[in-house]
Amino acid sequence: MDFDHIHEERILVLDFGSQYTQLIARRIRESHVYCEIHPFNIGMERIRAFGARGIILSGGPSSVHDDGAPLADGEIFGLGVPVLGICYGMQLMAHQLGGAVEKADRREYGPAAINLESESVLFQDVERESVRVWMSHGDRILRLPPGFAVLAHSENSPVAAMGDATRRIFGVQFHPEVAHTPCGKAILENFLFRICHCRSTWTMKSFVELVTQALREKVGDDRVICALSGGVDSSVVAVLLHRAIGDRLRCIFVNNGLLRRGEAESVQRIFKDHFELNLITMNATDVFLDRLKGVTDPERKRKIIGNLFIELFESEARKLQGAKYLAQGTLYPDVIESVSFKGPSATIKTHHNVGGLPERMNLELIEPLRELFKDEVRLVGRELGLPEHVIQRHPFPGPGLAIRMIGDVTREKLDMLREADSILLEEIEASGWYDHVWQAFTVLLPVRSVGVMGDERTYEEVIAVRVVESVDAMTADWARLPFEVLQRISNRIINEVKGVNRVVYDISSKPPSTIEWE
Repeated sequence: MDFDHIHEERILVLDFGSQYTQLIARRIRESHVYCEIHPFNIGMERIRAFGARGIILSGGPSSVHDDGAPLADGEIFGLGVPVLGICYGMQLMAHQLGGAVEKADRREYGPAAINLESESVLFQDVERESVRVWMSHGDRILRLPPGFAVLAHSENSPVAAMGDATRRIFGVQFHPEVAHTPCGKAILENFLFRICHCRSTWTMKSFVELVTQALREKVGDDRVICALSGGVDSSVVAVLLHRAIGDRLRCIFVNNGLLRRGEAESVQRIFKDHFELNLITMNATDVFLDRLKGVTDPERKRKIIGNLFIELFESEARKLQGAKYLAQGTLYPDVIESVSFKGPSATIKTHHNVGGLPERMNLELIEPLRELFKDEVRLVGRELGLPEHVIQRHPFPGPGLAIRMIGDVTREKLDMLREADSILLEEIEASGWYDHVWQAFTVLLPVRSVGVMGDERTYEEVIAVRVVESVDAMTADWARLPFEVLQRISNRIINEVKGVNRVVYDISSKPPSTIEWE
C-alpha cells in the first residue's frame, strides 16, 4: 500500500551497505521526522520524485578506490538539498567533489575522540574538545574538495568532519547514529532541524489518523481478511483496519493446539469481546496433532505446520464472499531487506505472517505497517488502545511449542511444556525482568534424568530455560537473571509440573547458537 502522499517532509537515506543503515533511519524517526532507506543506485529520477528535505549517504564496507566501488550520482550534490555523508559517505563525497582519499596508516575502529576546529551549525551545542565518537574506517581524507573546511579532527584522522556551509553539504568520518557516539543525536538533529529545516511531524498519532483515512479510501466498499495470531504485528493490523473499515474486516484465528496456556481464550476475549472485531476462530488442534504424529525433524515440523495453516486459512477465506484484500503485518525492516545493497537478505522473509497466500488466493495485499519499525508498531498499538501485555509481548514462533520440544509432539508433552512456560513467564513478570529481555521461554529436552523426590528415586523429564537480551534478534546474549529468580523458577517447575525433576539454564549466545532450539 502506498502512503507517499501523506508525508510532506522526508529525509532520504541512500544505502551503501553499512551495517548501521537501519540505525540511521531509526534515529531520524525517533526525532519525529519521516525518512526512508533506498539503495544508492535508485537513479536521479526517483531521487527527485522523492522530494527529500535532506539526503544522507550511509557508510559502507567499500573503499572508494575498490574496483566497482558504489558511487553516488554526482547530480545529488547540485540539487540544492542538504547532504550529509557518514563514514564511507563522507569519503565518497570528497572523492567525487574533487578532493582526495588515501588509505590510512592504521585503521581506526571503535571509540575515538575528536576536537572541533571551526564553528559549524552541524556541531551546535556539542563540546569542542575530546568529543567521544565511534569510528569504523580504513581510509581518510587527504585533500578537501574545493569549498570545504575542516570541522573536526581526531588523532588518526586530520579530517574527522568537513563541511561546505554555502552548499549545505557536510561529512563526518564517525557514526553519529550509534549509541557509542553520545553527541550523535545532537548532530543528527542539527542536520534535520537547523540545516534541512524539518519539523517534528512524524508521530504515531498522526500516522494512525492519516493511514486510517488512506485505508478507507483504498478499500472502499470491499472486504478485507486478516490472519490474526495474537502477536503484536497482526494485532495492530487488525485493530487499525477495524478502526478504518469496521465490519468489512474479517479476521481468522487458527488455534493449532501449539499455543501457550490461555492464548486462544485471550485472543477471543480481547479482539472479539473488547474490540468487537468480526473474528472467526478455528479450533484445529486435532488436525495439527494428527499431521505431526511421530515427526521429529524440526524442518518437517515447520513445513507441516505452515502448509496446514495455509490450507485451513484458504478453506475458511473462500467462504467469505466479496473479499478483495488480504492484510499482512509486513514491517519496514522486511521491506529494507528485500532491496538493500549488500544487505543481510536478498529476498523478503517468506515466513512472515501468511507469505504466499496473495498469489494463490488472487487477493490484493494490504500492508498498513510496511513503513514502521517494531518499536513504532508498539507505539501505534498504544494509540489504538491495545492492552500492554499484547504490545510488549515477546516474539513467539509461528510453529509454536512444536519447535520448543525436541522430538515428537504429543498432547502430554504440550501440556507439560505449557505449564512450565507459564511458570517461567509468571516469575519473569513478577521479578520485573519481562520488559527488559527480548524473549523468555522453556524447552522440553529429549532426555530424562535421575532425581529424588521425597524418599523415592525418579527418572523424569528435563526442562531448559532460555532468556535472552537482544535489540533485533540478529545477535543475542543470555540474560544474567539474579540467582534468586532462577531458583524460584526452578523450584516451581520441579514442584508444580508433573513429570519434571530437573531444570537447566541455557547460557549460550547468538552466534554461535540460535535463540530458538529448533
